[in-house]
Parts: sequence; C-alpha cells; structure tokens
Amino acid sequence: MITGKTKTLAVIGNPVSHSLSPVFQNAAIEAAGLDYIYTAFPVADGKLEAAINGMRAMEISGLNVTIPHKERVMKYLDSIDRDAEILGAVNTIVNKDGVLTGYNTDVKGFVGGMKEKGFEPKGKKTVLLGAGGAARAIIWGLIQEGVASLTIGVRNVPKVRPLVEYFSKYMEITLLDWSTAEFETALEKAELLINATPLGMCPYVEAMPPVNWDKVPKGILAYDIIYTPAETLFLKTAREHGCETLNGEAMLVGQGAESMRLWAGIEPDTEVMKKALRQALEERK
Repeated sequence: MITGKTKTLAVIGNPVSHSLSPVFQNAAIEAAGLDYIYTAFPVADGKLEAAINGMRAMEISGLNVTIPHKERVMKYLDSIDRDAEILGAVNTIVNKDGVLTGYNTDVKGFVGGMKEKGFEPKGKKTVLLGAGGAARAIIWGLIQEGVASLTIGVRNVPKVRPLVEYFSKYMEITLLDWSTAEFETALEKAELLINATPLGMCPYVEAMPPVNWDKVPKGILAYDIIYTPAETLFLKTAREHGCETLNGEAMLVGQGAESMRLWAGIEPDTEVMKKALRQALEERK
C-alpha cells in the first residue's frame, strides 16, 4: 500500500515512456517487501537542472538516468563515483539527506551477468565486436576484471580510435578492422566474444556482425548485449557452433539490481526481475 511514508524512485529521460525499468524494479521492490515505488518521469531538454533540484526538494530517494541526460546530469550532482567519472556518464543517483551522488551501474551489470552464469572473465582473451553506446562500460568492466587481452573489431577504425586511446592508459587494447585476417587470428584465440553492436536488434533480426565462425573456438562464451529478441542471430549461430551464450537481459537487470542495492541496501531477487522483464517483453510483441 502506498502511504505518505512510501519512498519514491524513478527513471528520468526524454523519451522515457518506453522504459522497462519500472516493470522489473517494482517487481524487485515487491519481492523484498520494501515501502518504495518506482515510476518514470519525462524530463525535457533544458529542464534537467530543475528536475534535479526537484529531486532534492521532494526528497526523491533515487533516480535512474537515461538518454539524453546521462552526461549532462553530472554537473548538477554533489559527488561522482569513480566508474561514472571514468565513463563520463551517470545512470544512477542516490539522494542521502539532500546530498546527491552519481554512479554508473552499467559496469557491474555487464560483469555481473557473466559471473551469475558462472563465467569468470579474469585472464580470458577477449574479442569485442563494435563500439556502440555500451562499449565504454564494457571496456572498463573488462579492464577492471583483468582480462588477459582485449581486441576490438569494428567497421570504422578511425572513428573508434579515440575511444581506444582513452582506455589504453589502463590496458593495451588492439583495434582492428573486423574484415581483416588479423581480426580472424584474434577470433581463433578468443575465450570470450561480445557483441556490442545493434546488429540483430528488433526489428532487424536477420543481421549480425561479420564473424567467421570457422575461426571461433567451440565452448567459449558468446555474450550479446541485445535482449530483444532474446536470442539474436549472433547468439543462435554461436549456440549452434557449440558456444555458451548469454543475452543482454543479464546486463539490463544487473545494472538495475545494482541501483537497487545503492538505494535500499538490499540484495534484490534478480530472477524475479528477469521474469517480470520477460513477461513485459512478451506483452509488447
């Protein structure tokens, strides 16, 4: 029951009506028996500062932040967590007695998905396909986990080079055109293969990155950060090739679970969150 004591959590963005965060976050709240409610607030461009001031004024306990505010919101906060600082983006805000701290939970969400499956990335030779919006969190997560090597294969090497140069101070990273023989050599040595491109996402489900599967070792983990459809062509092909597979549901729910840990200090039930997410995705079909 919602009362005057119920604490408020929300996601802000523009647009935000499509967000599935309220679905799985409220499932986590109900499962944990918390006196919280999670909703969505659209925040138009130019209204972000007012929204953050409103968070303080109305004592909103926490916010998730999505496009286009993840970078811009940082200047309105009192402190920034190291992951968010390195990535240059905040996706979670915690309000503690009016002091607002910004976090980025994408890293823990990405890594946590693998570990929940029983896969340990430390010491693994890793190949990353693409350098889309989630690539910064993926790269930083892999660096922190201590992968043995990281090769990034892309279509447009010059476009991605600044990103690689930024992270190269933490780890040596190899950037290659994914159509080259050098990239196929990297595939032959891979122990972890990640798709960070949008290829295969609904409605373009017949697309996938140009991987020569004859070069990919059987039995490795193939991780696609896409979660619609649940099994992309990339994952279907990987499974048929004999690879272990993991989709983006793990990262989406994982980052939300980490936000809930920061807000409420609990260990949320990720299986309940995943079930709610899957049901919502089925209803959207």
